[in-house]
Amino acid sequence: MPSKTGKYTVPAVILSIFLGASLITWSFTRNAFFLFDLPYIGLSVVAGIVINILLEGRSSGVGRRVTQLMVGLYFLVFLNLFIKVNMQLEGFLFQVLSGFFAGAFIHYAIAKLFGPVVFSRGFCGYACWTAMVLDFLPWKRPKGRVKGAGKFRYIHFFVSLAAVSVILFVFRHNLKIGSIESIYWFTAGNLFYYAAGITLAFVLKDNRAFCKYLCPLAPIMKVPARFSYFKLEVDKGKCTKCGVCEKICPMDIKIMEYAAQNKRVLSTECILCSECSSVCTKKALSITKGFDASADEYINYR
Repeated sequence: MPSKTGKYTVPAVILSIFLGASLITWSFTRNAFFLFDLPYIGLSVVAGIVINILLEGRSSGVGRRVTQLMVGLYFLVFLNLFIKVNMQLEGFLFQVLSGFFAGAFIHYAIAKLFGPVVFSRGFCGYACWTAMVLDFLPWKRPKGRVKGAGKFRYIHFFVSLAAVSVILFVFRHNLKIGSIESIYWFTAGNLFYYAAGITLAFVLKDNRAFCKYLCPLAPIMKVPARFSYFKLEVDKGKCTKCGVCEKICPMDIKIMEYAAQNKRVLSTECILCSECSSVCTKKALSITKGFDASADEYINYR
């Protein structure tokens, strides 16, 4: 059964995962880079969470913005320009389809394939370099989802998969780590994401429209996120049903519906950004730990 977490339980678990992954990866590769890379990302995420804890009730999302900048700029500048590795979806697909498991694969394994079983889609809330930019746009309170538009995320994913497959298997061309071509791919992919994200945000008046309707990583992350160990929960004894948490939620999650059913927030759209808990004057929302009894509970929730 789910139970409450201590204030520092989540950052402690996350840091342990990244440090453990760092040591395991180094032991297999003997590449000292991973003794810096993964601990830096883990510490950046933990720093943001701890800042939010320390500023609780006084500021909303400052720590998360700090983490977004620390991790986002690390990927955009250091890994892209100096290490020359493409961390976009296409870079990951090139590595997986060619049977070469390096930086992009390790990043996706931790943040987007296996990590969500522990911290759901927390990567989207804290460490996504696309959202790092989009979250600074002025449309922070969405008016609701565009029904059925989420399917374009799946289309985007399969188009990327098909494109990489054709380049790799038909044209026999691979994307080499450390090449200038890797910078071109990563830069071009990011420019497309930013252009599409800003356009969607402007048209729909929603900073996170790209995440909801076009991001190709959501189809990957939603599956393990169903079974996440850490999830938000509403304390019905404290909740006054004012609905402020729903209005502020950047992902349009119907938090009150979960509270009414006495369930944790099972939605795989939750990015654990804590915007909802930061505006709750009764402190009725908190992250709880534990695996839910049945995966069947997730079927009717986005």
